[in-house]
Amino acid sequence: MTAVTKWALGVAVLAVALIVALLPRDHGSSASSEDLTDLTAARAKAALPACQPAGGDVPRLRGVRVDCLGDGAKVDLGAAFGGKPTLINLWATWCEPCKTELPVLEKYAAEPGAVRVLGVQVESKASDGLELFAALGVHLPSVFDGDGKVRKALKTPPSLPASYLVTAGGEVRFIETPRVFDNTDQVRGAVEGAR
Repeated sequence: MTAVTKWALGVAVLAVALIVALLPRDHGSSASSEDLTDLTAARAKAALPACQPAGGDVPRLRGVRVDCLGDGAKVDLGAAFGGKPTLINLWATWCEPCKTELPVLEKYAAEPGAVRVLGVQVESKASDGLELFAALGVHLPSVFDGDGKVRKALKTPPSLPASYLVTAGGEVRFIETPRVFDNTDQVRGAVEGAR
């Protein structure tokens, strides 16, 4: 290879690298780029409750802002969901076990003595999540984690669903067994075991 060929090849490589570096990129998933302001009809159909913060502090989630699926309000999970025990369940619309588990969690949440349950939708569009809730007839308070901040803060494993118990003192405990709830007794047992 001649010196001129080497030089031309080097310039070509630099030009390609510069073009690639300057190309626009979609830095978010389709879930984060979705227009969350245009979900009025889907919210009405899903009939989810507004997120009712209890106050308190969860240091691990402090500053993690998400959108309430029920009303679209911004919620700081660290400031809003401490103070009393809360079962946080991360799920996605493509997750088949999640579709089975969400009705179980709603049934558990309606039982006497149940801790508060909060769904966190990840890795899927908010509109798809609202459609899933409507189809399942599930009306759990839920938030939308379009940018993955909740997953990052909780260091969520790659497989879903994933559940955590936030204690009254603000500690976050991952529920390893069972990973998928098939009935309310399992949910109750896991919550008691994580307290």
